[in-house]
Amino acid sequence: MNIDHLKLFVRIANTNNISVAGRELNVSPAVASAHINKLEENLGVRLIHRTTRKVSLTDEGKLFLPHAEEVLSSIETAQAAVGVGSQTPQGTLRVTAPASFGRLHLVPAMEEFLASYPQLNIDFRFSDSILDLIEGGFDIAIRDAVLKDSNLHARKLADDKRIIVASPDYIKKYGEPKTPQEITEHAAVNLIGLETWEFNTPQGVVSIKPKTRIRMDNGEAVRDAAIGGNGLTLTATWCSYPYLQNGQLVQVLKDYPLTAQCALWAVYPSNRLLAPKVRAFIDFLKERYSGEPYWDKALREAGLS
Repeated sequence: MNIDHLKLFVRIANTNNISVAGRELNVSPAVASAHINKLEENLGVRLIHRTTRKVSLTDEGKLFLPHAEEVLSSIETAQAAVGVGSQTPQGTLRVTAPASFGRLHLVPAMEEFLASYPQLNIDFRFSDSILDLIEGGFDIAIRDAVLKDSNLHARKLADDKRIIVASPDYIKKYGEPKTPQEITEHAAVNLIGLETWEFNTPQGVVSIKPKTRIRMDNGEAVRDAAIGGNGLTLTATWCSYPYLQNGQLVQVLKDYPLTAQCALWAVYPSNRLLAPKVRAFIDFLKERYSGEPYWDKALREAGLS
């Protein structure tokens, strides 16, 4: 099986365009189409639906895609291990990450990262849904969660501190809760999946289900709704620290920390050797967020944590 044909197939799956994929690999549309025909002939199945308007994978193509990506990744790693080519990270690194964290903290860091690796490209998929690494053909997933056991490897990047906040206008109008139990007297803006808040108290863990006024699926939108005076909300400091610094949000219930032990993780398939591009990206993020993350440091230095 021709490796160049596999590379082309993977790029077509990512771009949904034979011409664009061919151009990325320096072959004409006609040659690209011929290569895919040859790959399909060798496999004995049709991998791609072709119409005048678009290209899409067949069911067989969808099944074949993660295996093709696995083969290409293993070849890249094997070549690097024996000194074939270059140890320098190169090619396309496919990353999935939470939408808000990706926009706020990954995108601003990419100029610095890519400046060190001119032969490397990054293909991001920002989504607050958990995308499957294997089925999606991703090299790395950034996860903001309590990591459960799985068949994946993970490296912790940073703790994810979460707090309760509200706007000064909301507190002026409705008052500030002094205990977790008083939250039930207030409106709340909730991120889907975080409708119950758990606090550490002298009496033990207390679970509170606030009155949800607005419910959303995006952390930045939840934060902005709280800034707008719509109620209390639970937020990560990495998402809200600039607005705590400028006074648009204030932390409440400082004496009652949340029990959530979430963290930011770099996750990658355990059945795949660590390619140079994957290692470089993880090492870069680990160094950038290690110890006290810069967002928590900023709050501490401002006397806000």
